[in-house]
Amino acid sequence: MIDAMETDKRMIGRCHCGAVEIAIPADTDFSVARRCDCSYCRRRWAPTAGVDADKIEVIKGAEMLTRYQFHTKVAEHFFCQNCGIYTHHRRRSNASEFGVNITCFDHINMQDYNNVAILDGVNHPKDRK
Repeated sequence: MIDAMETDKRMIGRCHCGAVEIAIPADTDFSVARRCDCSYCRRRWAPTAGVDADKIEVIKGAEMLTRYQFHTKVAEHFFCQNCGIYTHHRRRSNASEFGVNITCFDHINMQDYNNVAILDGVNHPKDRK
């Protein structure tokens, strides 16, 4: 079944106010969504799914996005300047991949993501010497 949010075999995710829209492949696997418990992500607590960097597109509102970086400044977290919703981020663990906030996609049922895997961001492997 094609969801109303899917066009041209892509799913469209939106921030709360609708100023920012991202498109990802319609076959993105949300069943492997995960959360991170690093000092930043645990405050945001959004379940994310991975998308290759060349498969995600900001189709509306790129000028409305604000980028936040901290610590090693590898990961890039993007938010709508208007409503503050986190939409996606470039992953520190794999800079050729983005994590997308699956809660930006209207077709998901939040109850399905109560028990997603939690990555150990407190002890990130990129911090080990």
